[in-house]
Amino acid sequence: MRVYLDSDVLIWHLRGHTKARTLLKSLRADPGRQLCLGALQRAEIVFFARPAELPHTMLLISLFETIPVDAGIVDLGGELFRSWHPSHGIDVADALLAATVMKTGGKITTLNRKHFPMPDLVVEQAW
Repeated sequence: MRVYLDSDVLIWHLRGHTKARTLLKSLRADPGRQLCLGALQRAEIVFFARPAELPHTMLLISLFETIPVDAGIVDLGGELFRSWHPSHGIDVADALLAATVMKTGGKITTLNRKHFPMPDLVVEQAW
């Protein structure tokens, strides 16, 4: 099963948060799980990494398959954004991650379940 980690979980891991480290270890220990990142979640992590953090950051994200954004994902993401932004305030990155998971299968692990209110989406609270 594909497990997409939201950028918040990886940011906490990079900051040395014990619960994030424990979660990532448990996910990596299961050979039935394929760890993935949405393209915009990868961008959030890479763009905002400080130069001194970059080697460790790149090593961490190398553990994940980054799923590219294609036209179908953008189109579905646009629909999700228009549907859920007014009531839940989801942003473009959240809409595209939700669309990526809906198109490719799997689930999202996040600290912000409220950013993923779509009923057809499997979302798991990280901790």
